[in-house]
Amino acid sequence: MNKQSRLALDEWDYLSRHFGLCEYVATRPVYSVRALDLLDVEMCSDYLDRLTVLLQSPSRTITASQFFKRYATLTAVPLLYAMTVYNKGLDLSAENCSLESSPGHSWLEYVSLADIDAVMPEASERHIWRNTVILALFAGNIGKLIAVISRVANVPKSILWENVAVRVFSLYEKRIGVTGEQQEHSRADFQYLIYQAPGALFGEKQNPLSRFYSKPTFSSVSNTPMRVRKTCCFYYEVSSVEEYCSNCPKLRS
Repeated sequence: MNKQSRLALDEWDYLSRHFGLCEYVATRPVYSVRALDLLDVEMCSDYLDRLTVLLQSPSRTITASQFFKRYATLTAVPLLYAMTVYNKGLDLSAENCSLESSPGHSWLEYVSLADIDAVMPEASERHIWRNTVILALFAGNIGKLIAVISRVANVPKSILWENVAVRVFSLYEKRIGVTGEQQEHSRADFQYLIYQAPGALFGEKQNPLSRFYSKPTFSSVSNTPMRVRKTCCFYYEVSSVEEYCSNCPKLRS
């Protein structure tokens, strides 16, 4: 049986400072949108249209891609960090998440949780607990939102899933790493996410992260090994200097 727990103050502080994850407080002077509301086609369309104006984006399609990079950073990254480093599972289902922006601040400043209780696994049942945590995040939030956004913004699901995958890979390879105290959990969790986790945990028929994972390689446009994306995220369409991401496939074509 899993054990109820809570994040320690220093753990919350780290997730807040580095990943923009906070506890929901109704009295904060913020513009709040529930993630659950974005699963409604009309509300999602309206949200993306407002964001298109803020970003001065040329289309809802391009806006959707930029939005999902930020959304993955604020949901998938902190949850997986807490799961692997703290061995604590937070509820990042769509029902528990709100998207927050302060007046005059960024268009998506942070994500807040209504219920901040965490669940820790029994030592012998960590693999079962991990599936539950991953299922709530992906099948219960990110996968559902990708399906809606792909439909209303006419953006391929592959682009949105790769936006998520890039951030998951970076979390485990650069921030957490596979050495030190978290070595065992880090290596096991990363390998599971990209090679072994079934599609059902993501709300898909097949694992949507696996196809985007490859070993970084050298190229004519980079002096360091880099994993080139398989899809373009359209960042150059909203960049003030019209620059491409360093791992953009368009740079290689």
